[in-house]
Amino acid sequence: MKKTDWPIRWDLLLRYRLIEIIALWEGRLTTNHICHAFGIGRQQASKDINTYLREVAPGNLEYDRHLKGYVPAEQFRPAVTQGRSDEYLEVLGRDHALSETFESLDLGLPNTEILHVPRRLAEPEVVRPIVLATRQGRRLEAEYFSLTRPEGERRTLEPHTLVYSGQRWHVRAWCETNGEYRDFVLSRFRGVPQVLPERSRHKARNDEAWNTTVNIILRPDQRLSADQQAIVANDYAMVNGELKIESRAALVRYMLTLAGLSGDTPHSDPLVQQLELANREDLQAWL
Repeated sequence: MKKTDWPIRWDLLLRYRLIEIIALWEGRLTTNHICHAFGIGRQQASKDINTYLREVAPGNLEYDRHLKGYVPAEQFRPAVTQGRSDEYLEVLGRDHALSETFESLDLGLPNTEILHVPRRLAEPEVVRPIVLATRQGRRLEAEYFSLTRPEGERRTLEPHTLVYSGQRWHVRAWCETNGEYRDFVLSRFRGVPQVLPERSRHKARNDEAWNTTVNIILRPDQRLSADQQAIVANDYAMVNGELKIESRAALVRYMLTLAGLSGDTPHSDPLVQQLELANREDLQAWL
């Protein structure tokens, strides 16, 4: 991503990113995209596009009179995005979510259908003190329910980071009861956690698993045929039949769950599993 020599306001950065994403992945950008997405007039949208071309990424877009819109130039290089397809898919997902709330919203994007895993979300009164304690580096007292202690218990925590695992939110914290760093699912807190005046003594820098970087190496399930493995390898842009993912050791289990490899026993059907962990022995300490 290109770094400019001058600061960009947050609202402008969002508009510049949409300009780049729409042009790159749809092949045609008009002022209507910006007008509908941000509720601004055509004159302001045109100004944003011209400023993007003049100050952020000169030469990235060209105006096509036939298409009546801007198209990526041959020398296009992402300046405020990373040029990845998931950035466009994220825009589609947000458009879908907003459209479900505001029926009249129309950003001019393709029809999409997003599947969501059913999950219980934490209440605002639970999340707020956890965020406050995490941000200010303070200790937290809360009632927490887990599958091993379904009756619940009072815990004193020292949170250092909020983490979204792809399926749910949890907070990484030092647990005074267990004497170690653990993950606490936000939806399993009950009542209103209390932020204590004392500062946390166990910081993120002391969390070994958090600060240890490991490589997760995935490959096509070896039970598949060679042709089937080649298809899976192409799906994930593997190099020499392997996909290497750098991860914090504390997050290895979540990464494997996202890849459909949460258990020690492989799925009986390789067509369902498709991937397997190639370096399980190297990661055993973190599983």
